[in-house]
Amino acid sequence: MMTQLNQRVLAIPKSLIHDPFWSEYIRLVRKVVVPYQWEALNDRVPEAEPSHAITNFKIAAGEAQGEFYGMVFQDSDVAKWLEAVAYLLETQSDPDLEQIADEVIEIIAKAQQPDGYLNTYFTLKEPGNRWTNLAECHELYCAGHMIEAGVAYYQATGKRVLLDVVCRFADYIDTVFGNEPGQLQGYDGHQEIELALMKLYHATGEDKYLRLSSYFLEQRGAKPDFYEDQWEKRGKTTHFPQLTMTFDHAYSQAHLPVREQDTAEGHAVRLVYMCTAMADLAAETGDPGLLEACRKLWSNIVNKRMYITGGIGSMEHGESFTMDYDLPGDTAYAETCASIGLIFFAQRMLRISPDSKVADVMERALYNTVVSGMSQDGKKFFYVNPLEVYPAAHGKNRIYDHVKPERQGWFGCACCPPNIARLLASLGDYVYTMQDGTVYVQLYIGSELNTEVNGKLIKLEQHSKYTSDGEVNFRIRTEEALRFTLALRMPDWCDRVEVTVGGEWHEFKQGDQDGYIRLNRVWEPGEEINVVFSMPVLRMKAHPLVRQTFGKVALQRGPFVYCLEEADNGAELYQLKLPRNSTFEVKRDDRIHEGLNVIHVNGERWMAAENWQEHLYRSDSNWIMESTQLKFIPYFTWANRGLGEMSVWVEEALPI
Repeated sequence: MMTQLNQRVLAIPKSLIHDPFWSEYIRLVRKVVVPYQWEALNDRVPEAEPSHAITNFKIAAGEAQGEFYGMVFQDSDVAKWLEAVAYLLETQSDPDLEQIADEVIEIIAKAQQPDGYLNTYFTLKEPGNRWTNLAECHELYCAGHMIEAGVAYYQATGKRVLLDVVCRFADYIDTVFGNEPGQLQGYDGHQEIELALMKLYHATGEDKYLRLSSYFLEQRGAKPDFYEDQWEKRGKTTHFPQLTMTFDHAYSQAHLPVREQDTAEGHAVRLVYMCTAMADLAAETGDPGLLEACRKLWSNIVNKRMYITGGIGSMEHGESFTMDYDLPGDTAYAETCASIGLIFFAQRMLRISPDSKVADVMERALYNTVVSGMSQDGKKFFYVNPLEVYPAAHGKNRIYDHVKPERQGWFGCACCPPNIARLLASLGDYVYTMQDGTVYVQLYIGSELNTEVNGKLIKLEQHSKYTSDGEVNFRIRTEEALRFTLALRMPDWCDRVEVTVGGEWHEFKQGDQDGYIRLNRVWEPGEEINVVFSMPVLRMKAHPLVRQTFGKVALQRGPFVYCLEEADNGAELYQLKLPRNSTFEVKRDDRIHEGLNVIHVNGERWMAAENWQEHLYRSDSNWIMESTQLKFIPYFTWANRGLGEMSVWVEEALPI
């Protein structure tokens, strides 16, 4: 029986994006990123590391000769590419792209083993070792991504080939894992299968997939020595000797049962993928204990372990969280995939109940870390997203080895580019939620929503100049007058909203208790709502326990965090200070990004008065200050103008 929580769960309606900022990125995904990734998956990009991912499937399908090549999780790159293709096909027909995808799916279907198993690494390289190294070898992770692709492709095209493949695979997995005699009582090292099974449940209505997702979540941490048991049985061998996945239980969030975890530990992507599944399951079942666990982990992440850019995971070792308030900028890991996972988690939490603070985090991660992960031409990517870069130290100081001062064309572990592609291609799924006759606007992205409210069809058109001017216009298309509530999120960076509706002007300085401005009225066909958000330049400060940013400020305007870049401000950015009483000038600068603004402000540069010559230390030197003009650009636009220093945080100077 469905619980009261599930009866009231928010729907996630799909919208079609038409936005002056985001449409260009979606176009890049369609015209550049997905075609480029297809070439990379087929090893036809000379400057990219070999992938062999498509060839692996062809060999497993009997259509080519050779040996498996690549990472143990190489299959997942193909699955994520297919998922992105599915989202693109859902919004715009592309017969040529669909034909390519259909051909890939046929190869995948042929690679599936008679019992339903599907994994090219273990089929080709270790056929007798299925499920023997779940800590390291990503079998269920790869299965989960293929399930997500199968669901997305079916929903986009109505074609069942891949959906049937993944259903057979999931059914087989259901026979392998469980509490019955002869079944494995375990879980994967990298969470993904859990959230994928929830998608499969939603697509098919089969309760067994929901139960299997729940099983994997509840099993995690309940038997913490599971990985060690497998390690003993396989002769104490490891797949990744340089890592400690088998013995560091917190790395894969297996140190405690999921309901008992209240701090974000271990690998950041794994944690937020797990939380996404937990929130999805809590929404579906109404389980209050599981929901409380989600809220505890959410609170710890966003209140104590998240960068101002929405990046998470501050340590390169293990791509992981460290401790509360430990947020170094220059060695930040902040993997692009982790912020994407945080957005997944936020979307599922918003499905349970409206909360503008959750949507604020989703917006922060999207407009800063995620979009920073791809260059403006769609051809290069960041895996890691630092908040401070000093290129001269790279290649010399090994603590910066993971940080790249310029975006890369491809990676041996190529998880981030296809993850960006599938998120941006499905961006229409994140703009709105619905509950009890209320349409909630979570993101202000130009779009068209066709849905049903109180049993009546409506079309909601959103026209947005949100990123440049804070202006948004809504138009409601209905066949007849209709009463419902339109709930507008009050962004956390905004101190005043002007709303004009029905010819009447209103000013709001805060939303309701959950942070929304609710407009409940009988809407006439064609009625418009004009919204203007104030966009002050904010001097953001971090909690005083964040030692790396104490005494410093970061600038934010609208959804964008800003940074200093050497191209505008010269080298030695650490010498710059921002006086507390300086005033800001906001200017449009299409050279940085079309339609967006930069911030100019009077600042200071502090330098040594004397020539230090060969001295390393001296007692008789003084500092001098020169006035200078500082230029801040949106953080996501950095590293598009060549190699140079970058810094989000700048020291604040007291007025003289």
